[in-house]
Amino acid sequence: MKTIKLLFFVFASVALICSCKNETKDASTTSTVKTTENESVERSGQAFIEDDGSSPNVLQIAIGSKDHTTLVAAVQAAQLENALVNAGPLMVFAPTNEAFAALPEGTVENLLKPENKDALANILKYHVTPGNYSKDFLKKFKKLGQANNTDVKIEVIDGEPIIGGAKILASVKAGNGIVHVINKVLLPPTE
Repeated sequence: MKTIKLLFFVFASVALICSCKNETKDASTTSTVKTTENESVERSGQAFIEDDGSSPNVLQIAIGSKDHTTLVAAVQAAQLENALVNAGPLMVFAPTNEAFAALPEGTVENLLKPENKDALANILKYHVTPGNYSKDFLKKFKKLGQANNTDVKIEVIDGEPIIGGAKILASVKAGNGIVHVINKVLLPPTE
């Protein structure tokens, strides 16, 4: 009886090892096909890893919001996706589509042009800071250091924190921080 159990264990182990090798081979084949099909738009990094098991990160929250399609397009044009999926914690002030529409006509279209990638990235980084602070906790600050190495001013008006002139409309917790939905695009100070 012990011999049968031992043979079964050896057979099961061999089968498991063989099946693992096949899965690895299949995965690399699939990856190669996808890379070949999408050669012209090579995007890599953490932002492009699919994961159904963890809490959505700040980028995934924006992507899933119908009110943030302009912000997502801007993040993609500036190629900042990977920055928004790092471990954080990150606090993102996410302007709505209406906030982008309130900018002077042609501003968004101009910023989305490839030659304006650096200016767009600077503006987007002005919407991100390290931390994971609730709306109420933000009332304790006078300013925050943003990812573009400038500060954004915080005022408390009628008991509400106003971030660079923008009102927080909603807050959504993320796996790597928090997204504060705001009603205005924050523009970094010009020197």
